[in-house]
Amino acid sequence: MAAPAAPSTLYPTPRCNSSRNIVPFPANPFKRSATLLDLPFQQALRLAATVPQAVSGTDQQTNVLSTNEEGDRIRRLQNGSDVRGVALEGEKGRTVDLTPQAVEAIAESFGEWVMESLTRESGQKKAKVRVSFGRDPRLSGPALSTAVLAGLSSAGCVVFDMGLATTPACFMSTVLPQFAYDASIMMTASHLPYTRNGLKFFTGRGGLNASEVEEICDRAARKYTARRMGLGYSGSVPSLTRNNVDFMSAYAEHLRTIIKERINHPHHYDTPLEGFKVVVNAGNGSGGFFTWNVLDKLGADTFGSLHLEPNGMFPNHIPNPEDRTAMSLTRAAVLEQQADLGIVFDTDVDRSGVVDSTGAAINGDRLIALMAAIVLREHPGTTVVTDARTSVSLTEFIAARGGHHCLYRVGYRNVIDKGIQLNRDGVETHLMMETTGHGALKENHFLDDGAYMVVKIIIEMVRMKLMGSSEGIGSLIKELKDPLESVELRMNILTQPKHAKQKGAEVVETLKQYIEEGRLQGWHLDACGDCWVSDGCLVDSNDTPVDIDARMYRARVSDEVHGQHGWIQIRQSVHNPNIAINMQSSMAGGCQAITTTLRDKFLLASGLEEFVDINQVDTYARSGSLG
Repeated sequence: MAAPAAPSTLYPTPRCNSSRNIVPFPANPFKRSATLLDLPFQQALRLAATVPQAVSGTDQQTNVLSTNEEGDRIRRLQNGSDVRGVALEGEKGRTVDLTPQAVEAIAESFGEWVMESLTRESGQKKAKVRVSFGRDPRLSGPALSTAVLAGLSSAGCVVFDMGLATTPACFMSTVLPQFAYDASIMMTASHLPYTRNGLKFFTGRGGLNASEVEEICDRAARKYTARRMGLGYSGSVPSLTRNNVDFMSAYAEHLRTIIKERINHPHHYDTPLEGFKVVVNAGNGSGGFFTWNVLDKLGADTFGSLHLEPNGMFPNHIPNPEDRTAMSLTRAAVLEQQADLGIVFDTDVDRSGVVDSTGAAINGDRLIALMAAIVLREHPGTTVVTDARTSVSLTEFIAARGGHHCLYRVGYRNVIDKGIQLNRDGVETHLMMETTGHGALKENHFLDDGAYMVVKIIIEMVRMKLMGSSEGIGSLIKELKDPLESVELRMNILTQPKHAKQKGAEVVETLKQYIEEGRLQGWHLDACGDCWVSDGCLVDSNDTPVDIDARMYRARVSDEVHGQHGWIQIRQSVHNPNIAINMQSSMAGGCQAITTTLRDKFLLASGLEEFVDINQVDTYARSGSLG
């Protein structure tokens, strides 16, 4: 039995009768009416006529302004390989910084960057540069979409508006032959509050890295400053044309084809999911399409799925496979419907988590282990790259199946780029995953696609049943041991935002110095020699090191009584002015002991507590809990 289908649309009739859970949306968000953005669009045109505009030739004449505070605000919107900021009022202590003017400058700079890159690659200027654009359902999306359109148009790009979309779909729009756009932008802030928004950038070779986004934001900062100063204004408004395109239907068909071909069901090829019950929790983000445009069409029973309707307020829970409420509600639905599988997507569907038929949540290390089990059966001996927050038990799980485990820097782009680099250097690496649920496969363009990860799991689930197994996909990770203790703490950086990155790096580098000098007894920087990563999983020692977007180190911890019993990782947050501390231990009270050493022997001894808030560290060191 399928989830109730929507009459003549890609989105079904909302299943919640409460109007407070639904925001106005067009009948078909993927083929939305051009009137959705008309009002902000016209307002933007009128505003543009009164605000000085910079054109692509202003960069040289405005270099002297590049350190201006106005420009620095644009630079601070960079978060690793993304742009993120506050787009709506409503956050205590935060002001709106992702304004339409800022977004327009960034989009224009990206468009120019794409055009210049294509010219360098081909040796000649491309006559028509085509850029696609999608967004999640956030309330700030319509107004900021107009700014993206204006910016790309000013750069000379032809823009194709996908409407409500997913991050992986934006990249795939540069790959699928019938579209093959030169580049794409996705507007999303992932699982962050409804007040936030952001931009992700793609070309046909994948997502941009941190240094490329830094270059774009620096260019945008100069443009923004010039406009505020009245320099480089041409006096004309660019001609804006919106070309609406229904890419999501083609993307869904692409996923359906993969499932059908790889299952190759002996009895019902076109509906290989007949007899399977699958519950989807889309968290009111962009992931509802997977239910009715993938699963339902393949014969699955999706009755009981949750929060499929797009709602930019995200009223039910944070759209995040790490969120306890999201996993708990999905678990309850799986058990109530006696489903074979539950699926949880984040807002823009570049991450996912699952729940097996017993109601067991599979995310974090467990999801990596599940994907590793599947990939290692297909590619024996392959390397698996993860961030350095994963457990020792996961390393043992991968090794027991003949695989190799490369621990690397936190940050999904870091993990993916490391896998790309390893393959380039001759180290076969088919899976790259972060504990957050970002997962990329070599077979899928090294793209972190939550829907594609679920496709792999669904194919394995059906394959197991066709082979006569009565066990669910959870049986593939029954040998994975969970760590006895696992804790994450945060320390806010108590400086002005423009100094936070520098101060965060100072804390992390000082810890490295303390460990190397032997001031923290039993602490040793971790390393993974199989992939030329050393010094706490940070330093690439091969000929082509990857750029560092945030400082971080991981250390093994041991004592005379228990030997090596745990590890600690300290890192700058890419998204916020704070420092994250992750710990795991195989002995009772181990994380509290590690925290006490961190506080007494490092934070207090070094004087760093003067500009970092150690209250959470102190609370856990005293009580062994955060309560």
